[in-house]
Amino acid sequence: MDTGTNYPAEFQHVTQGRARKALGDAAGLTQFGVRLTRLAPGAASALRHWHISEDEFIYILEGTPTLITDAGEEQLNPGDAAGFPAGDEDGHQLINNSDAEVVYLEIGTRAAQDYVNYSDVDMQVLRAPGRSFFLTKTGVPYRK
Repeated sequence: MDTGTNYPAEFQHVTQGRARKALGDAAGLTQFGVRLTRLAPGAASALRHWHISEDEFIYILEGTPTLITDAGEEQLNPGDAAGFPAGDEDGHQLINNSDAEVVYLEIGTRAAQDYVNYSDVDMQVLRAPGRSFFLTKTGVPYRK
């Protein structure tokens, strides 16, 4: 399980307690990714964000995460699903506000190039093949 993040240092604490396993890679998938993700109590899936080029889909297996979007907060339960179409500017994030682990599947496009906007912080990502650039919304690079 991968517990790391490539966020700039000031944002890495958000995903502490998140562990992901790439299932799509093991199956040889190249057009979309599938990950099994676990969130410990208090952990978040990511900063609230949206993508220009990638669709994302989640399916809850265990636990009761809180989905946060522009519409507010919604508790999800096992068997619930949510989708986030490419280009929809409604940022999304899961947070485990419960006392039990949350387990879910993440499925998404593997776009070679993408733009990611982080709704609640001054950050964006420009991704090109083999490289990602974390920038402020005015284009200033974050230091590594």
